[in-house]
Amino acid sequence: MSDSVHATNGTAASVETESDAAIDATDATDDAASAAADAAITSDDDAGDAGDADEYTFDDLSVVMGTYNEEEAIGTVLDDVESVTDGKAEIVCVDGSDDRTPEIAREHGARVVEQEPQGYGVAVREAILTPDRPVVVTTDCDDTYPMEALPEFLAEVNDGADVVSGDRLYHGAEAMPAFNRLGNHAFAAVASLLMGERVHDTTTGMRAYRREVVEEIGWTENTGLSAELLIRPLMRGYDVRERPIHYAERLGDTKLDPIGGGAAIAKSIVTVCLEEQLRRF
Repeated sequence: MSDSVHATNGTAASVETESDAAIDATDATDDAASAAADAAITSDDDAGDAGDADEYTFDDLSVVMGTYNEEEAIGTVLDDVESVTDGKAEIVCVDGSDDRTPEIAREHGARVVEQEPQGYGVAVREAILTPDRPVVVTTDCDDTYPMEALPEFLAEVNDGADVVSGDRLYHGAEAMPAFNRLGNHAFAAVASLLMGERVHDTTTGMRAYRREVVEEIGWTENTGLSAELLIRPLMRGYDVRERPIHYAERLGDTKLDPIGGGAAIAKSIVTVCLEEQLRRF
């Protein structure tokens, strides 16, 4: 019986030893798996950090505008840009004023390029092409556009957008004169028809662009530049996104003749759409 017990005990001892070995092997496997998982997480974190490093920040952003006798509003607009971007965004004003607009802009840290008044498009084109940061946002200097939307516009660019266009009409644009609002709806309808693609606000002044887009496309329009800056990229296959924004009542008097300016914009829309359609053949 003693031998049997010993045999039983021996068997038991043998099984216990094999179990221990199995447990040790499992522990080793678990350790290896854990190490692999940690390595994968570290790799993912590193990849994430690299991805974050590739994203644009306010240090990569230029906010630009053409300015003409906007001394009532320019300080407020520049203060808003400063506040929203923590002072990191570059600000460029192309100015043809005969009031204190350029002086106020410089006091707020803006880079001011003086230019004889030659129209909206000439000023904005110069403003867009002057800085060299990779993302440029156009806006007006009359405090109608929400600078608090800048982070959302930049996020869209980081998500892959080439152009982010602020849609003023989405929320009704009640602060806009009724005649102008009707005209802007008409401009969008005509452009949509000619392009074969629905757009909602062709003449908004607030847009974000990747620099390569504005450098690769030749611009030809003046009063109708805002429409051109949307139509050409869209018809050439760039990733163009419209984002609803709130539009506020302007500070100071408007400089645009609604009849003459409207006719020039309509002509630009038709001209640019037809040029881009012909370019496809």
